[in-house]
Amino acid sequence: MRVVKEFVKDEVRVSVFSWNNKYLIKFELGPLEQTFKLSEMDVLEESELEAFWSGDFFSAVVGRFEEMGKTFRAQVENL
Repeated sequence: MRVVKEFVKDEVRVSVFSWNNKYLIKFELGPLEQTFKLSEMDVLEESELEAFWSGDFFSAVVGRFEEMGKTFRAQVENL
């Protein structure tokens, strides 16, 4: 597995890996994570991956983290 890029944006850690002819784009916030797999054949240049950590896609990821966090906290409180 090759690390393509790692950085933090708006408190979300973003890691991009290349593995088995796929890009794995992993977003982490606290105890939560979301991973997306994309065939390397769907991307002409690695710079095209930037669309995943900007605009509407990244906003949706952050919104999903908010939803996941609420669900997770509610479950932990019910233990």
